[in-house]
Amino acid sequence: MKHWLMGLFCLLLAGTALANSLDDMRQRVQASMLVTGSILVTPDGTVRSYTVDHPEKLPPVVVELIDKAAKSWIFAPVLVKGQPVTAKATMSLRVIAKPEGKDEYAIGLEGADFGQDADVALGKTSISGNRPSPHYPPSAISAGVWGTVYVRALVNREGRVVNAFAEQVNMGVVASDQELGKWRRVLADASLAAVKRWTFEIPTEGPEATKDSWEARIPVSFILDGRTPRERYGRWDSYVPGPKQAVPWPEKSEESSGAADAIADGSVHQIGSGLHLTTPLNGA
Repeated sequence: MKHWLMGLFCLLLAGTALANSLDDMRQRVQASMLVTGSILVTPDGTVRSYTVDHPEKLPPVVVELIDKAAKSWIFAPVLVKGQPVTAKATMSLRVIAKPEGKDEYAIGLEGADFGQDADVALGKTSISGNRPSPHYPPSAISAGVWGTVYVRALVNREGRVVNAFAEQVNMGVVASDQELGKWRRVLADASLAAVKRWTFEIPTEGPEATKDSWEARIPVSFILDGRTPRERYGRWDSYVPGPKQAVPWPEKSEESSGAADAIADGSVHQIGSGLHLTTPLNGA
């Protein structure tokens, strides 16, 4: 891939502080897009079929990448009353493009989330929430700072958030580590202040209904240009990926099978739910 991503990286030069050199910036910045769709898995865990939303909006190289990978995916069988069944689920894929030499870029699948099983999940079997939007910090707006905070929340049986933290914060500016750390805290604080006020409807049917608490991943985006996720779909976003933070409540934490930044904007993903991929994401 040559030249066509160069403009994305140049846009970041308007950040609050520049990286020490262009080479350093190239190493830190990655471009990505989030591709959504659905997937149908057979009882033995192989992929029967899949669809991506609005393929006409996606670069052909991305469509080819997903198709090649999906053909080799194998999932853990979905069981209903002890028997494997055909399962349909939502699909969200994080495609990344990283610099690889002069004017060359390599693309791959960095993360995935295969959500609630649409066929097996009957009744109120997963959490859903009332989600008022967070307040965009005025200091971040003035500085031209944007980014996405991936919040991990612990929800109790009353549907209230009893703990929350920023699992990852991806920043849309290039700056020193100190400066980036400052803005990550600013956006994370705004996100957590909102999420901690959210309320959830808890499961009332199935094995999930007997739990004492549930965990959720929630992406919170702060976008300066005002584009909605639908308007941004199929476009490359360039950013500095943030470090991934460990869960602060390990004794209660569910096993997480997805990537924090593979959750689609405006969604809530229940940790431990959905399909579990057992083979490499990028294919064999």
